[in-house]
Amino acid sequence: MRKINGQPVDAITDISDTEGGEALKWDETNSKMVWELQDGEDYIVIKWYGDRGVWGGGYTSASPGNVNNIDYISISTPGNATDFGDLSNTRSQTTSCSSVSLGFFAGGNESGWVNTIEYITFASTGNTTDWGDLNVTYLGRTSAGNGTRGLTAGGETTDAVDYFSLTSAGNASDFGNLSTSRREMGSVANSTRFVVGGGVTVNIIEYFTIASTGNATDFGDLLLAARDMGGGISSETRGIFHGSGAPTNVIQYITIGSTGNAIDFGDMSESRNCEGTGDAVTGVIGGGGDGGAGTDTNAIDKITIATTGNATDFGDLTLARNNFTATSGV
Repeated sequence: MRKINGQPVDAITDISDTEGGEALKWDETNSKMVWELQDGEDYIVIKWYGDRGVWGGGYTSASPGNVNNIDYISISTPGNATDFGDLSNTRSQTTSCSSVSLGFFAGGNESGWVNTIEYITFASTGNTTDWGDLNVTYLGRTSAGNGTRGLTAGGETTDAVDYFSLTSAGNASDFGNLSTSRREMGSVANSTRFVVGGGVTVNIIEYFTIASTGNATDFGDLLLAARDMGGGISSETRGIFHGSGAPTNVIQYITIGSTGNAIDFGDMSESRNCEGTGDAVTGVIGGGGDGGAGTDTNAIDKITIATTGNATDFGDLTLARNNFTATSGV
């Protein structure tokens, strides 16, 4: 595969007279796929994030019931969220991941478990479009990806891990298994690894190599169990896990490329389960509930991923809700 001026070019295209561009190659030193500039030696990491952050679906305690709302923000500019469009149905406990240009919402509860995968185009606004189906149908799963491949793990009574292409529509396939069946985990990823943290009553962290298939490998332990979480916040080097259905305001982090236990990062503005995403520089954590007392929030906090410290105010979502998902792209 080759890119000319940022656009993919098919392998059969004659580019003998074309200068510049980038080729997709394996970087053995850093063990990851990269775009190599053809007129130089620089590497361009494949992105799976961007400045547009979105939150989709969820459950509102005020009504009560599932919702299909999708909100969006510009991560680099603090302020309130704006309506983006709708999921295909009202749904809670869905999960998400992204390529640079597309955001994906998978699975969840529509008064019954579903295996739907649907997508949005970040650069525009509007409703979701069908992409395919997950390999298994469970709620409380978690997802992340590296811009070209998305992985979805666990869920109610299963240890299954699926994967699907983020560049061509179609159904998911079997990837491998977690060490135990569990739901409501957090997950982070860089261009090489997919890391799953916690779940109901457990604090274990496990990882997978995205480019291959296989079962989980032990990474370490969270400071406390992650629960009611469908995502996390990532840069190429650092993964952030936040909040819990306990509830808690704890933010903790890991170094994705190594192994070891999570380290305290700081605190959110309030204790809640919640969903976060980021642009690899700034992380945003939005909404959430208090673990069963029937009070939701629409608050969005922000953090700087490369440092540690407490979250600060960013703005508000359009609707206070819990058990939803977040991702980002361009």
